[in-house]
Amino acid sequence: MSVYSPIIHYATSILCSNKGSMEISELHRRVIQRFEITEEVFWYMIKKCARFTVVQSRASKDDGEPDCIVAAKTSLRLCKKYSKNECYECQDLHLCKYFVYGNCRYGKGRKECKFSHNIQSEHNYPLLRECTLHELNEDDLFLLLLQNDPSLLPEVCAHYNKGTGLFGACTFMERCTKVHICQHFVQDDCLFGPKCKRQHSIDENSHRMLQERGLSGEIIHDLPYIYQNVQRLNSQAQQSDLISEQGVKPVAQIEKNEICLHFIRRKCKFQDQCVLVHFNLPYKWEVYDGKGWRDLRNMEEIERAYCDPKNERSPGSKPVDFVSMKRGRNPVRRLSTVSSISKPAHYILTTEWIWYYKGDHENWIEYGQPDDKQRMTSITSQELEKAYLEDSTAEVPVIKGNRHYYISFQDMYQRNPKHNTKRRVLRRPRFVSINEVESKAAQ
Repeated sequence: MSVYSPIIHYATSILCSNKGSMEISELHRRVIQRFEITEEVFWYMIKKCARFTVVQSRASKDDGEPDCIVAAKTSLRLCKKYSKNECYECQDLHLCKYFVYGNCRYGKGRKECKFSHNIQSEHNYPLLRECTLHELNEDDLFLLLLQNDPSLLPEVCAHYNKGTGLFGACTFMERCTKVHICQHFVQDDCLFGPKCKRQHSIDENSHRMLQERGLSGEIIHDLPYIYQNVQRLNSQAQQSDLISEQGVKPVAQIEKNEICLHFIRRKCKFQDQCVLVHFNLPYKWEVYDGKGWRDLRNMEEIERAYCDPKNERSPGSKPVDFVSMKRGRNPVRRLSTVSSISKPAHYILTTEWIWYYKGDHENWIEYGQPDDKQRMTSITSQELEKAYLEDSTAEVPVIKGNRHYYISFQDMYQRNPKHNTKRRVLRRPRFVSINEVESKAAQ
């Protein structure tokens, strides 16, 4: 990789000056403006160099094509013992933590800080040079440390991301020492966008807590993006740490359960390295034979039957039981593309899920549609799908006429708490034939 050192340094500098990450197409455009390299060399450098982590973007470009995000990575950390005057020789940086935060009160006054503000010191420079970070300016280096060193930032509050109140289920409320921000925003998969009931920026209470910890206003402003990068780096690290009995599990062996939308259109740029399933349909039925998962025959007929809520099993001499998800004694599973709710409308061949409740005459009625007495529920099938993707253990209130119910996602029943009655609830996909898939994929 040493031959690519100038390019790696330049790409790192670009990423750090862009809040630590960037779409790979934009990084490629910026790099080739400075260096004459082929796209193959650029991809090789990004994939092989430990400085970069590549994750598939959940959004798309304007033309609907997929892109991926490159985040800057380093193994360097601040020495925890240095601030206690307990360390003299180690492989971590000896720096004032508040200097990294951009808010050391001693560095700004007459009184000199007793901890180092010198990234080029006799201890620090060899470490930075070994990691080829010695040419980075201070701001870029500090951002790189913030999104990689877990000791520098407080965690996102998990309790805030549960419950329904202003502070979620966090009992510390405004006194919480963790950051109150939407976990799904951090994961880049929040379905509600600006309408989300949870914070997508640093609120007043978290801002005050972070200031008390010594973080500068500029860093606090950028924290939501830094947390997104922390999530990206951690998710890749967890994937790399998957272990089999034989040792580390390569990407190709990691169990996949979501079908790649772009492969169906023959446009997946990740090929064998894609973390999603490559299949020619937006659904895939498999049976476990004791050794592994294998495809079921007559997949279209199984899917057609499954999409009709009145069916509890597929046709044929060896039917699939849709309630137990078994064929005989063997487990069965259905893989599919991502839910249509989680993607913009221009995405094709996503899976449209329909929610039904059991009617008075053993019929199935879609939520938001009139029953035989022209009564409709207060919540639609789409709204239920959004709620389910947000929290698959939630209980959702619903009104029909003047009666109040709640839907439990955990046991899939709609209950009337006043009369203690319940109705079954089903979530089934809308059927798409092979011919429809081929026609849409060709568009």
